[in-house]
Amino acid sequence: MHMTTTCLKPGHSNIPAELAAFDSENSLLLLFGASHLIDRPELIQQVMAACPRSQAIGCSTSGEIHGAEISDDSLVVAAVRFEKTRLLTTHASVHSPKDSYAAGRAIATNLQQPSLRGLLVLSDGLNVNGSELVKGLNDTLGGAVIVTGGLAGDGTDFKRTWVIKDRVPQSGYVTAIGFYGDHVRLGHGSKGGWDKFGPERRVTRSAGNILYELDGRPALQLYKEYLGDRAAGLPATGLLFPLAIRSSSTDGKVLVRTILAVDEAAQSMTFAGDLPEGMLAQLMRANFDRLIQGASEAATLTLDNHQNAGSASPTLSIAISCVGRRLVLGERTEEEIEATLEILPNGSRQVGFYSYGEISPYFSGVCDLHNQTMTVTTITEV
Repeated sequence: MHMTTTCLKPGHSNIPAELAAFDSENSLLLLFGASHLIDRPELIQQVMAACPRSQAIGCSTSGEIHGAEISDDSLVVAAVRFEKTRLLTTHASVHSPKDSYAAGRAIATNLQQPSLRGLLVLSDGLNVNGSELVKGLNDTLGGAVIVTGGLAGDGTDFKRTWVIKDRVPQSGYVTAIGFYGDHVRLGHGSKGGWDKFGPERRVTRSAGNILYELDGRPALQLYKEYLGDRAAGLPATGLLFPLAIRSSSTDGKVLVRTILAVDEAAQSMTFAGDLPEGMLAQLMRANFDRLIQGASEAATLTLDNHQNAGSASPTLSIAISCVGRRLVLGERTEEEIEATLEILPNGSRQVGFYSYGEISPYFSGVCDLHNQTMTVTTITEV
């Protein structure tokens, strides 16, 4: 496995010289870029022209990650040429949340083969119910295949996102790339670092990813009481106060849900994933040091799950963190990117993005939709 990574700005030249050497049928071209590139795709087109044979996948972001640096209004590219691993890409339409489960099933069915070892899934960030997408993937694949990825971002605007489909940026799709054969090794880790506060409340009325009532009270009204002055900035300020959900008071598996939209008339909130009726929900807020420690723990988990990859093998790290973490950490955001790199093997190359949701196994087995976590995927070949 051979690779290069780069961060390109509009007007950047010399793209073919940097990337063309890594082009082949067994090459992965990974692109993370600003949401406006769907209107001005020239930079993406230049990258595609330099690597005409490569399998391309990518999405829009709420910030691009390259090494230990975060940028906006750029295009981060990783070009990876595999020696012994076969790649296959696919896509499915997701023009509204109700398409999400079918899209997950279609993605998994299109890529499912006996030699499939892992999937990297990148989805439209707004038209999707991430929980249903993940359920469609899991119902088809079971827990035998590692599935990681994330939901595309659009800064804090929540207006339009894109993924790479047929080598161009398009909205309304889920895309994925499958890794095949016994030589590829994929590691995964996902950790949060938020503190819970306030009482744990029961979800008494919801529909999919729309929350109407907690303990019989209008959810939005209750939420605004906690936010105080910050309520005026919803939905963006809601990223600072996600919800932790679990099935019962004895369940140790806690998933985090983040707000995508609010409906004043219905007094409801739309989240990036499901909040089933009967679940327990509790507000969370940021703890700076624990957020950065969470990023470090996510990277450590990838090593535990890396399937004994040889330390001499080059490693690509794909870091997908939530836009809410970036808003909270502010000028300290790069500390969480540095924290992951410090844990990974020497010489690892890191790319990634700030997302509207993260996809990864909780510890192992089937994948889950996460919000407000740092999720790290490592890829190498032996």
